[in-house]
Amino acid sequence: MLYAAITVIVFLASFLFAMLGLGGGMIYVPVLKWAGFNVKEVAIPLGLLLNGLNTLLALIPFSKKKLVDWKGGMAMAIAALLFAPVGAYTAQFLPVKTLLILFASVVLAAAVRMVFFANNPEPEKIMPLKKRSIIGSGVGAFAGFIGGMLGLGGGFIIAPILMWMGYKTKQAAATTAFVVTFSSFSGYLGHVAEGHFNWPLTIIVVIAVIAGSQLGGYFMSGKAKPKWVKTLYAVVLFAVAAKLILGSVL
Repeated sequence: MLYAAITVIVFLASFLFAMLGLGGGMIYVPVLKWAGFNVKEVAIPLGLLLNGLNTLLALIPFSKKKLVDWKGGMAMAIAALLFAPVGAYTAQFLPVKTLLILFASVVLAAAVRMVFFANNPEPEKIMPLKKRSIIGSGVGAFAGFIGGMLGLGGGFIIAPILMWMGYKTKQAAATTAFVVTFSSFSGYLGHVAEGHFNWPLTIIVVIAVIAGSQLGGYFMSGKAKPKWVKTLYAVVLFAVAAKLILGSVL
């Protein structure tokens, strides 16, 4: 019954977060923690694996619609790839409560950011490639480190920055998925190096992510309205942050 409930939640989260190229780690990690799994040994590593798998699969419909800026996102992806294992390694030295408070803080920040972006009009001009690459390298390194440490992938940092650079919502989502795929798998390998794995749980939730990510990616690349998606995303993040904060202080 517990695994069934986790599977349903992971499927729904994968559908929603695939639309924004964010993977779903903000939902996967808290759900696994609330289900009683060890935060450092199961929740964070598995959250990163599902994050990367979700964004990787979402790239299929995004790339078919030519929404991914492969060249513009490359510097950010490489930086995230290099720094995610550093974040994963750092996580083992922090107390679980500290990790949860940090997790809740970044989720809350992402929710607040998305509220502001929800009402913004779609940009008309994008930043030059050279400038995007320079800024992207620093952002990718920071996002990779934080994402690897907390099991997030870093998409909550990357997506708003891409929108600020001038990417339209669907382009930002698709390019974020590209970057997050690198940081998530890299961070996951950093955790796996410590010997943490849960095969039965992994197989079940991976199937749920495959189904959810494909549906979410196709919906976002086709019929989804940017403002509706961003508003729904913000509501979900506020709820997760509130639950995490209450669980950490009570």
